[in-house]
Amino acid sequence: MTKTVLVSGASGFIGSHVAARLVEEGYRVRAMTRNPGSYRGAGEPVAGDVSDPGRLTAAFAGVDVAYYLVHSLGSEDFEKRDAEAARNFAAAAAGAGVERIIYLGGLGADDGELSAHLRSRREVEEILRAGPVPVTVLRAAVVIGHGGISWEITRQLAERLPAMVTPQWVNTRTQPIALPDAVRYLTGVLEPEEARGRTYEVGGPEVLRYIDMLQRVAKIRGDHLPNVTVPLLTPRLSSAWLKFVTDVDVETARNLVDSMSNEVVVKDDAITRLVPGPLIGYDEAVRLALADRESAEQHDRAESR
Repeated sequence: MTKTVLVSGASGFIGSHVAARLVEEGYRVRAMTRNPGSYRGAGEPVAGDVSDPGRLTAAFAGVDVAYYLVHSLGSEDFEKRDAEAARNFAAAAAGAGVERIIYLGGLGADDGELSAHLRSRREVEEILRAGPVPVTVLRAAVVIGHGGISWEITRQLAERLPAMVTPQWVNTRTQPIALPDAVRYLTGVLEPEEARGRTYEVGGPEVLRYIDMLQRVAKIRGDHLPNVTVPLLTPRLSSAWLKFVTDVDVETARNLVDSMSNEVVVKDDAITRLVPGPLIGYDEAVRLALADRESAEQHDRAESR
């Protein structure tokens, strides 16, 4: 029997690709969005808003598995908003008798030193798990793909600066993952019974510092990006600096930059045995993201003619 899968955040960076992959694999996909009339992605658009419990009941009717792929980084009170949204989603899933929730959270050690952004991701895990519906959690660092906020910051910095004066956090280690691999893992945990209630850490084949990521993007573009690290450039100051160099809004930049002092590296690679397959390296992930951006720009130019 074909499963009906609800994808929240279906018009977003990750959700749009998850919905498309699930449709390709033959699932009935409900693409949850606040504006179904303008939705142009994969699946059947259905109205829903995680901040409004009254708009979730109809979206969940008949759903077997639900993906939770939304967050509120662009607001000052994102921790409160995300917690409330998770409670609403978990309650709606329980009321509909959903078999499983699949959630994409953030990597990071549970050592009490997590940033507000990563603490919020962890709190959402706990809220979802507090309900009766089994939850499968995937934790990731930066996802490299066109449309991703963290990737967009990286791309714009590498493209727009002839040299960088950077804060200490550029030396923090992270384990980026290519968008196709993140989507493959997210869809790959849907069926296996052993994934019910489990947490998996996902990452690409390389552990890199943020400065390594920036300099390799510049090299792929045929540029050279010198760097001078200034320890006194605090996360708050550096997020304000990003406002002048990138198109990312300052609140989102601040919430992301605060997390960049946390090392986010895979410690448990169990996902590679549950969902086996070769991983895309960082340089290839960058090339794919740049190619997707070029294709999107060509499409937009054609549409505007």
